[in-house]
Amino acid sequence: MPPPALALAAPALPRRADPVRVAMERLAHSLPARADAAVLVDLLEDDLREGLDALGDVEAHFTDLLDTLRTENLSPVALLEAGEDLRVLQRLDYLHHVIVQVRKRLSQAASLRHPAHAATRSR
Repeated sequence: MPPPALALAAPALPRRADPVRVAMERLAHSLPARADAAVLVDLLEDDLREGLDALGDVEAHFTDLLDTLRTENLSPVALLEAGEDLRVLQRLDYLHHVIVQVRKRLSQAASLRHPAHAATRSR
């Protein structure tokens, strides 16, 4: 039996240390041992990490807003500056892009996962 797609992918980090990697290992083991499956797993892993990173930036923005709003001497300038964050808007746009990519890649993984099932459904 050929090794799963994960065998073709990059070496793994310790399982407990990286939940994204654990998820990708599970997916890779369920896919056929082909180069396209390994590439798909790598791309999906990158998308997940980038999405989580963008989400972290958005969360940090809201944490900063809360910190600003809790200050004792809240000035109109501080309020305006707190609400003026072009970077978080850019990260939200990027997060939307990543979500679309993840959806596409999961669809591709599903088609690799059940090729025989997909063939019988089309008949």
